[in-house]
Formats: sequence, structure tokens, C-alpha cells
Amino acid sequence: MASAALLECSSSNDVLAEGMIDLLKPAIQQLDLHVHSVRESQVDLREHIDNLATELCRINEHQRVALDLDPYVKKLLNARRRVVLVNNILQNAQERLRRLNHNVAKETARRKTMLESSGVFASRAPSLP
Repeated sequence: MASAALLECSSSNDVLAEGMIDLLKPAIQQLDLHVHSVRESQVDLREHIDNLATELCRINEHQRVALDLDPYVKKLLNARRRVVLVNNILQNAQERLRRLNHNVAKETARRKTMLESSGVFASRAPSLP
């Protein structure tokens, strides 16, 4: 009797854990997609900043009137440095999300295998999509 209660408790914990994993997995995947799109935007922004800084330097060299664009170029380069920093932070966050998503998938597969071997899924009727 104690083993049946233990099996029932373990089974309900597994179902609860699987439900939580199923709940978190789409959110993690969506967050990963958003981080990826932000990283792409950051790369585009960095390229535009580089192009603008190059163009400002070229204009400054060919300008007949002494117009000091160096402070603006420095501001652009500082903005570029910050964009690169944010991109690195996003890259680290995305890598953590990938590892979390991988661990969730691995845990889901492990629990599903464990439940199938214990016969919990065999007694249920297959669900329709």
C-alpha cells in the first residue's frame, strides 16, 4: 500500500513537472527568438554607426571650412562601443536561454521515458491534436 501511494505521489509530481515544463518551453523559445532579432538589429546599428563615422571623417578631411567633427566621431564611436557591449550581453543571455531550452527538452524526454516505462501513458487514451 505504501508503494502504491508513493507511486501515485511520484506520478502526480511527474505530471506537475511536465506541465510546468510544457508551460515554460514556449516562453523560452519566444524569448530566444526575440533576443536573436534584437542581436541582428544591434549588428545593423553597429554597421550604420561605422559607416556614419567613416563618412564624417571623409567629410571632415575634404571640408574647406574648418569644422571640427572629431567630437561627433568620438560620440559615435562611444555609441558603437555601447552597442557592442549590449550585443555581448544579449549573446550571453541567448546562450543561457539555449542551454535552458536544451535542459527543458532533455528533462521532458527523460520524464516521458520514465512515465512510459512505468505504464502511465499506456493506460491513457491518445489525445487528439
